[in-house]
Amino acid sequence: MAALIGAALALAGCSSQIADLPLVGTPADAPARPKEPGAYLPVNDLPPNRDEATMDPKERARIQAELIAARDRQAVVTQSVGTQGVGTQGKDAGAAAK
Repeated sequence: MAALIGAALALAGCSSQIADLPLVGTPADAPARPKEPGAYLPVNDLPPNRDEATMDPKERARIQAELIAARDRQAVVTQSVGTQGVGTQGKDAGAAAK
């Protein structure tokens, strides 16, 4: 008889009635469940069109040129730091090994 009751409880463990019991189901600090289940996400709905105009080609070209110049400046700085770091790292490693 006990095995039958245990099997019944094990099979019914996923049901919402047992999960909603205060001593069995959810912890005390858990948020309340919504009354209605959530709806499916709107997969085919497209976002509304933008109100503002897109960037004109001249402005886009100017911004791209600024970004390319910043990238080139950063590459030069990185190369100079990398070249200096190789020589000093070797000296520091040798001093630490002694």
